[in-house]
Amino acid sequence: MEGEKLQLLKSIFGKFHHSNDEHLFYCPKCKHHKRKFSMNLEKDAFKCWICDYYGRSIRRLVRKYGNFRTLQKWDKLNGREDVTKFDDLFSEETEIEPLQRFDLPQEFISLANENLSLAMTPALNYLENRGIIKKDIIRWKIGCCMQGEYNNRIIIPSFDEEGYVNYFVARTFNGAWKKYLNPQASKDIIFNELYLDFDQDLIIVEGIFDAVIAGPNAVPILGSTLRENSKLFQQIIKNDTPIYIGLDSDAESKSKRIIKDLLNYGVEVYKINTSGFDDIGSMPKKEFLKRKNEAVLCDSDDYLLYEALGEIK
Repeated sequence: MEGEKLQLLKSIFGKFHHSNDEHLFYCPKCKHHKRKFSMNLEKDAFKCWICDYYGRSIRRLVRKYGNFRTLQKWDKLNGREDVTKFDDLFSEETEIEPLQRFDLPQEFISLANENLSLAMTPALNYLENRGIIKKDIIRWKIGCCMQGEYNNRIIIPSFDEEGYVNYFVARTFNGAWKKYLNPQASKDIIFNELYLDFDQDLIIVEGIFDAVIAGPNAVPILGSTLRENSKLFQQIIKNDTPIYIGLDSDAESKSKRIIKDLLNYGVEVYKINTSGFDDIGSMPKKEFLKRKNEAVLCDSDDYLLYEALGEIK
């Protein structure tokens, strides 16, 4: 079986040589002139020792750099059923929707400014109490409003792939009702798409403050689920992006549904344990990184079992 797998990999990545349990190929990403791209079939892992491209699913490589036929052969060697839904996802012609864009509130004040008035202190204290530091404020372009419709609210904008604001989150920092006062607009956006790298691990979280704690390549679904026809889901499938799911501890059924849908398209999915905290936004950053490193790789068989037991509806 291993010999057949190696021959298949050879047909995609070229000649290789052995080094203990490792099989060294030319890296398909950095294309270094030496064979420094290591694959370990037993551990189902790969890593380039030049550009540090790595992952925990060789199937992902076969799918990305091979073709449909080689993927079929790989799945057959691993006793996996054929995954054809990928072709169906983009087969229907869809009407191009106008881009959603906003102006930030006129009263918006950037909290990244060096010289802020004392009136900004409550907003800065709120962020500090949530573990959000100056670097985060700059990275997420966080601001606030001290008057107007969004008075006493933290404002976190989202930028589309061209750099225009396409949404923003407005969260009270003084306990006022409503907790969130966001624009009356579609949430079918990719929050901060401008800054996301779909070639790297992407962390899917519930809300914007979860995303700030989770780090630069995290995207909030803003309380919604992640449906197959959503912009974010389709970008994940197009780019074959490895996904870490870190939804709130009370959203287990939602997590299972999203994981199951992603597995149906052969996506590499890991589940982060969020128990013991209300959400990732209430975790210390070090604790989140620890839990991300300990995330469990999801297996499609597990989720077929969940479905059979009626736990996914």
